[in-house]
Amino acid sequence: MADTAASGGQTTLNAFCGGRLMLRQPAHGHRAGTDAMLLSACVPPSFAGLVDDVGAGVGTAGLALALRCADARVRLIENDPTSAALAAENAAANLPSRARVLELDILSPAARRAAIDTERADLVVTNPPFLDPASFRQSPDARRRAAHVIGEGGLAGWVAACLDLLAPRGTLVLIHRADATLTLLEALGTPTAGVTLLPVYPRAGGDASRVLLRLARGSRAPLRIAPALVLHQADGRFTPEAERLHRGEGALSW
Repeated sequence: MADTAASGGQTTLNAFCGGRLMLRQPAHGHRAGTDAMLLSACVPPSFAGLVDDVGAGVGTAGLALALRCADARVRLIENDPTSAALAAENAAANLPSRARVLELDILSPAARRAAIDTERADLVVTNPPFLDPASFRQSPDARRRAAHVIGEGGLAGWVAACLDLLAPRGTLVLIHRADATLTLLEALGTPTAGVTLLPVYPRAGGDASRVLLRLARGSRAPLRIAPALVLHQADGRFTPEAERLHRGEGALSW
């Protein structure tokens, strides 16, 4: 049932990670789902350190990751005031001692550096807006449009901002459309050393719909492609691996 949050607007309270994480999110427009849960599974439970969830929305990926990783601390970075308010509510309700929210425009170097202290993140996870405004029809819903359409600077600007937050030996993980893989690699602006790609298929035998990219900063390892993840069985149910990831009980097989 939808209700009205202090942040304004109709919201729903939804269970993630098998009910261990309860998150409030808008009843309409962009809503968290599989992309966020895949991001949250990018490291094993033993991971320790500071995580920046960039473009965090209501905090799903960062909070689910911190729930799995008891020694992780999370900064939820979000530009939209309504989403940032919901992220703060969700952080307080679920992991108040290990998560905080930063409301800022990540694409603004001045805003970014004024708001974020000198501590660089050990891990940056991000689900950037997927759509180029010049190439795709935009949603009439303003908040959905903001979540889906990349802003000034494009994907390269978004990736550069994420790298600016990252420690010298840190790791960047992002998820994007599979058909934008080349654009994604070009957006890194560096050689592909230390890059691993993990394709995600809705069903076996079809085309990949998503790709996860992991960049280990400072690594000289050659580009590699990890074994693919298949989300659904023929009957539409999650595969066992996808089910574990959605329940917050596993990690991606990089």
